[in-house]
Order: sequence, then C-alpha cells, then structure tokens
Amino acid sequence: MAKEDKQELRRSQKKRKKSRKKRVIRNIFLIVLLLILIPAAYAGYLYVKAGNLANDSFVDDGRDKSSLRDSAVDPAEDSVSVLFIGSDSSEKRDKQDNIGKRSDTMILATFNKDDKSIKMLSIPRDTYTYVPYLERNTKINGSYNGGPTATVEAVEELTQVPVDYYIDVNFEAFISVVEALDGIEVDVPYELKEMNSKDEKNAIHLQPGVQTLNGEEALALARTRKQDSDFARSERQQQIIEAMMNKATDMSSVLKYSSLLDAVGTNMTTNMTFDEMKSFISYGVNNKLTVESLKLEGQGGNGIVPGYSAYAFLPDATSLANATQTMRDQLELPALDNTTSTSATSP
Repeated sequence: MAKEDKQELRRSQKKRKKSRKKRVIRNIFLIVLLLILIPAAYAGYLYVKAGNLANDSFVDDGRDKSSLRDSAVDPAEDSVSVLFIGSDSSEKRDKQDNIGKRSDTMILATFNKDDKSIKMLSIPRDTYTYVPYLERNTKINGSYNGGPTATVEAVEELTQVPVDYYIDVNFEAFISVVEALDGIEVDVPYELKEMNSKDEKNAIHLQPGVQTLNGEEALALARTRKQDSDFARSERQQQIIEAMMNKATDMSSVLKYSSLLDAVGTNMTTNMTFDEMKSFISYGVNNKLTVESLKLEGQGGNGIVPGYSAYAFLPDATSLANATQTMRDQLELPALDNTTSTSATSP
C-alpha cells in the first residue's frame, strides 16, 4: 500500500472515531435532557390538572374567616386548621330520599407553620352536642344535612377551635385514592365482616394482622365498630390516613399522582382555593414533619343522654378541654377563659 493511501486510511479512521464519539456524547446529552424534561413536563401537566380539579371542587362558603378568628388567615404565612369530612353518600343512599345525609368521619387537623407539625383529632360521628344548624342538641353527624359549612359550625361549637378550611370527600373518593396507591399497609386488629360501599352485608371479610388493603377493604376497616368502640374507630381512621399519607409521599408513588387526582375528581368539595392548597406543599416536603394523633375520651351507649334513647357518645370534659387547648396552642391562639364551656360533657 502506498504511503499516501496509508495516511488517508488513518485520517478516515480518526474521522469515524470522532463521529462515533460525538454521537455517543450527543445521545448521552439527549438522555440527560429527557430525564430532566420529562419530569418537568409531567410536573407541569400535574400542576395544570390539579389546578383544574381544584377549581372544579372549590365552593365559596361565604365565610371570610372563622367566627372564632379575629382576622382572616393565610396558610402561606399562618398556622391554620382543616376539617376533613368523610360523607357516607353512595349511589344507593342518594336514591333513598328517606335517608338523611350524614358525615361518617370528621377529623380536625391543625397545621403549625413554624415547626411544620400536624395534630389530628377524630370526632366520633355520634358525639352528642349542640348543632347550630338544627338549633338543638343531637348527634354531630346530623349537622351534615346542612352541608359542610353546617358541620364546620358544629365542630367549632364543640371544640372552640376555629376551622379555617374543610375538605369534604365521599366513599368513592376514599376507595379510589387507596386503589390509585395500589393499596395501603395496615394492621387489622381482629377478624371482621363488614358491608361494602354498596351496603352489601358481610361483603368484606378480613383476618387480623399486617396486610395490604384495597379501597373497599380499607373503607370497611375505617367504618367498622362492631367489636370495639368509637374511640378505637377514631384511632383506626387516623392510622389509615397516616398510611395513605406515607404511601402518597413515597417516591415510588410519583407516577401515580395523575391517578390520585383522577381519584378525587368530582368526589371532593372544599372552600380552599388552589393557591391556598399550594401553601401546604411545604409540609409535605419537610423531612422533619411530625404528625400527632390526639385522643378524645368519653362514654358511649344507648340512653346515656337523659331523654335521648338512641346511641350517643359523650366526650369527657377534661379530655375535650385538653384537646381544645392543645390545638389552640398549635394555632398560636390564646388560652380560653376558664368560664368558657363546651357544649358536650360527660354526665
């Protein structure tokens, strides 16, 4: 081979090596770019989708602030409270006009902006108290006949804690969220047979022990109280909510967020705007977030209230007062006057 031909061959080989190197670099760059852009695009998609759903779910309750507040609050700057209401509406019940609407679950949560902590108080649905909407003493879940705002007023009357926001979800939303998370891990305390969301008796059968529950099973565990009490039921509901929160904030659930938004869909109403919702992101991304469940002790039974034969739950006065003060401290509110009395006390 001539000297000139050898030189040309070497130049051609070097050129091909450089070309391959450029393609490799370019491909690596494209992969990195996609890894950056795809999550960004997904996040942007979720942002728009969440905004649309939030706007559809928003209901103006006509309140600028809680009647127990001196001034309006901003969750971006202030410690605030949120009442989570789980309503017992279902397709079957909605068709039965003789069945009044009830709030099956009520959990009042206070969010402290400074230390990024959350305190949750479950309020048994059979709590006997004064309900402003009905203008009489009765079980607190009856307040839901007047809608979420009436329930907010009843909870404020009972606890003397301002309720700044509410989130009202029905059975379908709860089930769909758990399903979107591919189930949640919960410790079932005992064997149980419970109706499902369609009120079919003994449709759900669970054995005791730690296990992953689907939506219907989680709902059954949250609702049952056949073998224990309202107090134990409240604790179970808080444990289930914490399990849902832990699963939703796990990195493995990131790609499920679109399904989670779909799960809530039209099954939620709230007086919280999208901008106000975004203010709560700081709690979710905080590694030192603490969640504490408060206990509301008391007595429950049939005929426990004079002149009222149905089952009712009467909170212990001291337990209710302690919970009230803890949550007011969480909201950085002054202590209640000693003369202030709650509308439900133990006999």
